[in-house]
Amino acid sequence: MRRRRTGLVAAGAVLLASAGCGLTSGSPMVDDVRPGSIGEGAPLKGADLTVTSKEFTEQLILGAIMGIAFQAAGADVLDRTGIQGSIGAREAVKGADADAMYEYTGTAWITYLGNSEPIPDPRKQWEAVRDADLKNGLTWLPPSSLNNTYALAMNQANFKKYGTKTLSDVAALSKSQPKAVTVCVESEFANRADGLPGMEKAYGMKLPAGNVTQMDTGIIYTQAAKGSCTYGEVFTTDGRIKSMNLAVMEDDKKFFPNYNVAPEINSKSLKKHPAIAAVLDPITKRLNNDVAQELNAKVDVDGEDPHAVALDWMKEEGFVREG
Repeated sequence: MRRRRTGLVAAGAVLLASAGCGLTSGSPMVDDVRPGSIGEGAPLKGADLTVTSKEFTEQLILGAIMGIAFQAAGADVLDRTGIQGSIGAREAVKGADADAMYEYTGTAWITYLGNSEPIPDPRKQWEAVRDADLKNGLTWLPPSSLNNTYALAMNQANFKKYGTKTLSDVAALSKSQPKAVTVCVESEFANRADGLPGMEKAYGMKLPAGNVTQMDTGIIYTQAAKGSCTYGEVFTTDGRIKSMNLAVMEDDKKFFPNYNVAPEINSKSLKKHPAIAAVLDPITKRLNNDVAQELNAKVDVDGEDPHAVALDWMKEEGFVREG
């Protein structure tokens, strides 16, 4: 899931060019759904809406959820989810090649809007993004509590052994038992100001180089689960946290940026179809880290299709009914 936060300008230009080519394609969503708790009265009847997303699991699920909601409300929906890179999907909405997507507040604030310091309060972070992006022709609807940010996690055996629950506890352990705090991290996390160096500074810890092992994301989860490293860098909505029964350390000093999910809508599209807001609001309110972990695990652990996972959840929650 790290890909949502990379957004260097030069790389972004290349990704956007390739994404732009991809936007000539897309396929209609043809789910056989009708209104449940959302979409009653077909408030989007006659609307032609295009949904987009980035290419990782969580985004594919969220893009499908949005498209299914629009269909239930009467719209004809074109599926252009799965655009590579962080910038391409946003630019599609900004440039009206797509109408809407679910985006992350922290990504917008830091990567797209160029701010170096995150805002600790999640609501104020969203408000700042909402206000700043209006001039870009983008409207941010109210956010969810789903916060796909960084964390450190450990297996249950180590959790019982060391008893750490917060990053402050980890910092204390690093001083009382320096050899106990070994961490597995991605190379990017190991070098980013909002990653390991910043976390160490914020919590007053200094890990010896020999206590830090860099590896690919997927391997981190398995190594943490095995206990090969005491703590592994994870994303808080990753389905493997639940499936591997990992204990997540609380970021008690609120160091890591907030990456709350919220609908990002092309402002002209929203003006033309204001019912979009009411259709999405109940769904966004229901999204949280537990829901995301469960849905992501169905794809990444159980091998299910992201769109099918989204559709099943929408039905189970009563948002839509089978047509």
